[in-house]
Amino acid sequence: DLMNDRDLMFLSANKQRQMILNREISSVEMTEVSLHRIEQIEPELHAFITIDEEGALAAAREADTQLADGGVPGPLHGVPIAVKDLEVTKGLRTTLGSSIFEDWIPDYDSVVVERLRSAGAVILGKTNTPEFGNREETFTNIAPTCNNPWDVSRMPGGSSGGTAAAIASGMCSLGTGSDGGGSIRLPASF
Repeated sequence: DLMNDRDLMFLSANKQRQMILNREISSVEMTEVSLHRIEQIEPELHAFITIDEEGALAAAREADTQLADGGVPGPLHGVPIAVKDLEVTKGLRTTLGSSIFEDWIPDYDSVVVERLRSAGAVILGKTNTPEFGNREETFTNIAPTCNNPWDVSRMPGGSSGGTAAAIASGMCSLGTGSDGGGSIRLPASF
């Protein structure tokens, strides 16, 4: 039975991984579906600050090659995910939601990102977050305000609102957040 893009992106990350391992879909195909959903929905939601289409497709090709070569798949093998823009990503713009870091391209990964990459995850891009994650809303000087996918006139909470909006709208099945004072708990409840 053919699954549409929306249904595919609302599957759990574990189910998406299993489909890739079973060769029902390639990581490249899964990533293309995710990027297509982002292209359709992002203009209304502003879930991402930076989208890395080229890097995501390269990582997906690598995941498919590893699988074809008999490599041992990681727990997130080939699964496209979103990364909150407070996590430092080597070679990929990391703004921390701040105009001070608007053009920063780090030469190292945070521990979280290192672990995601070693688990085989495909990083789609960096999600919207307020400056240094210091608000319960998701807006910043460098990107449009993130909107709630259930009602775009409302906010998704913060500071992990971009990741929450990306997952809740089916742009991807999984993403990172961080929480010091409600930054995951608020978006989850919103």
